[in-house]
Amino acid sequence: METPPSCTCSCPPETASLPCGCTGGKKETCEETPGISTATSTITFANRFDHFLARWGVNRMGHTVKPGLYRLGNPDADSPVFASANYTLSFDALRSALEGIDAYILVLDTKGINVWCAAGKGTFGTAELVRSVTCSDLAHVVRHRTIILPQLGAPGISWPDVMRRSGFKVEYGPVRATDLPRYLETHTATPDMRKVRFPLADRLVLVPVELVHAAPPAIAGALVLFFLAGPLAALAAVAAVLAGTVAFPLLLPLLPTRDFSTKGLILGTIAALPVAGAFASDASAPVWMNAAGAGMALLMMPAVTAYLALNFTGCSTTTSRTGVRNEIFRYVPIIAVMAVAGIVLGISLGLLGWLEVI
Repeated sequence: METPPSCTCSCPPETASLPCGCTGGKKETCEETPGISTATSTITFANRFDHFLARWGVNRMGHTVKPGLYRLGNPDADSPVFASANYTLSFDALRSALEGIDAYILVLDTKGINVWCAAGKGTFGTAELVRSVTCSDLAHVVRHRTIILPQLGAPGISWPDVMRRSGFKVEYGPVRATDLPRYLETHTATPDMRKVRFPLADRLVLVPVELVHAAPPAIAGALVLFFLAGPLAALAAVAAVLAGTVAFPLLLPLLPTRDFSTKGLILGTIAALPVAGAFASDASAPVWMNAAGAGMALLMMPAVTAYLALNFTGCSTTTSRTGVRNEIFRYVPIIAVMAVAGIVLGISLGLLGWLEVI
């Protein structure tokens, strides 16, 4: 069943009493080309290469699919409807998990952001879901009034508002797309399907993109420190960045405390201890200079590692928006003070060396 040529204000009977019922008085603006696109469950080499580039942060916001309604297999008016983000990895994970299942996929315009992050930012949200339902004329494509959403999209969706504004009921599927075939047997998620995990494999895939984005400032900082305070200071900068982007996600469950910032401070301190020890044991330098060098390492390295660790709060499903906000306000000032103090010490040591005071 194809969509009609116009996609503005095509509302289901349940909301027809409202002026332009789908939006409760606002006329939808639909940028998508009317019609149903076709998708398959096959993941091609091109798709995998796109995933590789996305993981390494290449053209980070360019890994998108066109928003709109997609036909998977040979669906009819009673086939299930799933919602997804227009981030290629999210869309591909869903369609590949539905191999052999006839269904529709409603792709929301999340600006190339995955479901979890888009729900937090509001792009995988109530307004966009309602707009997508309206613009795809979904009410005339299927007879039922149910859309299956990924569980991790729940923070952005108000299901009563979706029902009121579109006439469609929201049903939350399992956390992982791979559980969807079993879920469809009963439309009931087991406790195991609802459980949010953040295993080593999921943490590992976050490393490349974080490392790539931290590399330019890390290299620049290491070069500056090399000329100001010598090779050991430059090595300290590199070690702090590697601790925050590589070691932190790998060791996350093993680090004590709950907050990512304090986990980062602990890991950064551990990484800084050998560097501080090397500065403190330099027999050719005066005691005060050894102490200043050790202090620089113990201030700057934990601060850098903690800041990078804090970035992972947006990648992990173990954090909440409120918790992250509180953590930012609580620890960012401390991290900033430590970083500034370490920078001042480093610059002072460098200038004193250049002036041959020490």
